[in-house]
Amino acid sequence: MISTVLRTGAIRGDQIARGLRLNTLRMASTYLVENSKYSFLKDLGLGKVNSGVFNGEWTGTGEVIKSIDPASGDVIAEVKTGTVAELEKCLEVGTTAYHQWKNLPAPYRGEIVRQIGDELRKYREPLGKLVSLEMGKIMAEGVGEVQEFVDICDYAVGLSRMFAGQILPSERAKHTIIEKWNPLGLIGVISAFNFPCAVFGWNAAIALAVGNSVLWKGAPSTPLVSIATTKIVTDVLKRNNLPPVVTLCQGGTDVGKKMVADERVKLLSFTGSTAVGREVGVEVQRRFGKFLLELGGNNALIINDDAPTDMALDAAFFGCIGTAGQRCTSTRRLIIHEKLYDEFVTKLVKRYNNLLKRVGHPLEESTLYGPLHNQQAVDNYKNTLAEAVKLGGKVECGGKVIDRPGFFVEPTIVTNLPHDSPVVHKETFAPIVYILKAKNLNEAIEWNNEVDHGLSSSLFTSNIGSAFQWIGEGGSDCGIVNINTSPSGAEIGGAFGGEKHTGGGRESGSDAWKQYVRRSTITVNHSPDLPLAQGLVFE
Repeated sequence: MISTVLRTGAIRGDQIARGLRLNTLRMASTYLVENSKYSFLKDLGLGKVNSGVFNGEWTGTGEVIKSIDPASGDVIAEVKTGTVAELEKCLEVGTTAYHQWKNLPAPYRGEIVRQIGDELRKYREPLGKLVSLEMGKIMAEGVGEVQEFVDICDYAVGLSRMFAGQILPSERAKHTIIEKWNPLGLIGVISAFNFPCAVFGWNAAIALAVGNSVLWKGAPSTPLVSIATTKIVTDVLKRNNLPPVVTLCQGGTDVGKKMVADERVKLLSFTGSTAVGREVGVEVQRRFGKFLLELGGNNALIINDDAPTDMALDAAFFGCIGTAGQRCTSTRRLIIHEKLYDEFVTKLVKRYNNLLKRVGHPLEESTLYGPLHNQQAVDNYKNTLAEAVKLGGKVECGGKVIDRPGFFVEPTIVTNLPHDSPVVHKETFAPIVYILKAKNLNEAIEWNNEVDHGLSSSLFTSNIGSAFQWIGEGGSDCGIVNINTSPSGAEIGGAFGGEKHTGGGRESGSDAWKQYVRRSTITVNHSPDLPLAQGLVFE
């Protein structure tokens, strides 16, 4: 299976990035990069044909692919992808660069990461527009994603002076136990199309600050974001006369397989579907490497009978339709107390219907809802809705493909399905939400926890007892457990990730940095004697 799926890099669920080689919609007479309307592409150093490999130099001798605007079907530009031989060069260069980088003082490494953050600030608008154009999310989200990279750089700068170990008491006199955290080596990052910039940033900023080098394979359907981001990062390294501690190889199945299997990749951070992540984890474990898995999510928002309903309505609306339902934290299930159910559904349907006035190209400021990423996503949307209806589901609103260029579908609400319906328990990376009616909070928590995934969750309540039940040992089993805020999205200050089939990995804040280092436990004897642990004596 892994040989098949790694061609797509890290793509959530079944959203395979078709349309790279064949534009299934209308073909523009010229590429968008040549259109003055999209001049920000040239501001980012992009041209009609772009090299997809950076190993100290820009190259790419593999297949030439087309990057597609999912809102129009037009070709943005072309990318020359990398081969296994070029990946090998990235591995060699990245490993060599690591040996120089790790010996630099950690605060100096932090200073370089600070400069990377400042450089990203300069290009926040054009890079954010590229994220919107190539991925399909609206411009506010695209620019916001770049800001997340900036923010994690700021976080990593502070971390570079703080990732300390402990001094622990010894049972032996005049002995001291010390913990020290050391870098791993070359870190591999395989990222997803839905956050083509931020996921790399979450990994790279932390990995660099603690002393690692980074090799990136971005999603095949968002190669221009990978190239533009790498240019920004590596220009900072060049200005400081530093080796290429960040390398890039956009490629296919063979490149992905090589990254997963190569022992020089000390930690493989993979963002994608559970099915692919399972295979990645097995392959990396086979060589006793470390892996960080950020996989699927079937996230629930619970609205208790004492919920602040206006806030809950805002949270449900954003959580369900943000990024057209293509976030790993998107709200897939709304579990509403039976006392509030009818009125809440009526209000949410009204908002959904009003949203259709705000459908448009992601780069238009008036747009609030953009396209799905590709045709495969549209097919999955249609197939899932057909399954839901066959199982007895009622489509309250939406349910249709929008008749316009690009991959647009109507955001959809489905009711009348049992909480344990197979389609409800399946993550579909599309703007489909299932609304369930619960009798009480205990039942709602049980339904929240019964799915395979355990990424994000939220409870709306005004009762402090209910809130503490939710976050306690009998509450949500997810990695992200929110109260009175949306389950969609997260701040960089906390560790991001989930449990169960979500993979158990953690990125970004808190102590997630510990996944990018190895722990050394050191015992120092500062006495003239050699007492042994546990009082043992050998004569």
